[in-house]
Amino acid sequence: MCCPQVPHCIGSMSDVGSTLEVVGDRAGAVMAIDQQGGADRVRTRELVAEIAAFDAAEARIQAERERLYAEAYALTQQQTARLRDASTREREMPLRAMAAELAVAKRVSDRTMQTRLFEAHRTVTQFPAAWESWHAGRVSRAHVKVIVDTGAELADPGARESYERDVLDYAETTSPARVRSYAEQVAENLNPRSIQERHDDALLDRRIWVEDLRDGMSMLGTIGPSVEVHGVYDRLTRQGKTIKAADRAARRNTTETRTGDGAPSEVGGAYVGTGGTEVAPGVWFDERTLDQIRTDLLLDMMLTASPSVDPTGVEGGLGAIRGHVQITVPATTLAGTTLGGAQLNGKCAVDPETAKILAGNAPGFDRVFLDPITGVVLAVDRRFATPAQKRYLVARDIRCRFPGCRRPATECDIDHREDWALGGKTDIENMGAFCESHHALKQAAGWTVVQMPGGRLHFTAPSGLEYDDDPPPRVMFMPDGVGGPGDADPPEPEASALPF
Repeated sequence: MCCPQVPHCIGSMSDVGSTLEVVGDRAGAVMAIDQQGGADRVRTRELVAEIAAFDAAEARIQAERERLYAEAYALTQQQTARLRDASTREREMPLRAMAAELAVAKRVSDRTMQTRLFEAHRTVTQFPAAWESWHAGRVSRAHVKVIVDTGAELADPGARESYERDVLDYAETTSPARVRSYAEQVAENLNPRSIQERHDDALLDRRIWVEDLRDGMSMLGTIGPSVEVHGVYDRLTRQGKTIKAADRAARRNTTETRTGDGAPSEVGGAYVGTGGTEVAPGVWFDERTLDQIRTDLLLDMMLTASPSVDPTGVEGGLGAIRGHVQITVPATTLAGTTLGGAQLNGKCAVDPETAKILAGNAPGFDRVFLDPITGVVLAVDRRFATPAQKRYLVARDIRCRFPGCRRPATECDIDHREDWALGGKTDIENMGAFCESHHALKQAAGWTVVQMPGGRLHFTAPSGLEYDDDPPPRVMFMPDGVGGPGDADPPEPEASALPF
């Protein structure tokens, strides 16, 4: 007997077969994904292991280099110890000479190298366990720097060893950022000196510096007492917010005074009428951000204000002193035929608009004609009488000529290549700009310098290694009938740098 449900059963079985096929396809896809995922996980583990191995190898190399720096510093200390009856400057020369040789070879400044040598010696001798862990690849250079910098204030060897052991155990398990906060707590607990004593010492390190950035911008940094620094920031913030509040009030007043169908509304920070056109073209609103206002306030007050305490007694007081900068501006920029910028002290760019304003307010300037292809100076004329030799050398050298130094030539000594007392001529081909530090180093440490064509200087270090330094290629003055044998230096005129 035929079951009336058989057709339905057959249809159901067919559906089950289709469902099983779909499930099978999905299961195969899942297996394929699992297999690919497993391969990815294996490769990820391999990459992690390979990178970790390279990091460990890099750490060993860095630690070995640190040991060599420490050895170099120790050698200078041995040399200094033999100069028992020497002057302070003479006792500084071994370290300065070593730093200069290494700095030229590594293409960094010698002051940077002096710091590296000192820090390397401190790391290897005062924190040997941290150096060993670094050499073994268990911690990175960043970890070691945190440990050394934070623990350096612990003068007692026992306390320092306890600190190093405690912090190092933690450093081998976590990141440098986490290590810093932990290290500060440990150092604070072990430090026998009071916070007042440490603050008094830290006050001696207050300083200010400039770091040149890109696009005609620079950064002004300072380190000072926390109360005063935060007070400066708070005052700038309060003044900035007051300016912003006044601007908002001005916007409201402008809106309220314009009533009726044509009353303006604020769109994107600008006030427009109902027809969508800007109104009151003579009204100005301050569109600066709070950060921009604070920066403008700081620069304005620093360039125009007077300090509350003036111990100098000079005419006009400290408030009469104005900042000076040296700007080199292409004539085509002043004429408006090109959009090229200027240069400040040969170190960073200055935008064309600022360059034009400074040039317009300058008491005097030199006009320099350059070969458009090579950049070599063809001629120069002076508008006001200046020490021609010095101006030539400042414009040619731009900076201290010791390899790697960036001290502006305006702040340098004009040094004879061949000593004048030994027959050297007071001639531009026998002179160049050297900062006070490198001027003394060249004379005391035995560096020799030979002038080559085109302003190139060939240096021979005390070790016998040789280096060349070329002047910046963009500007070089051609003095009119000066610089020959027997020419005396003319009297110093007033400063010709551009005042704010």
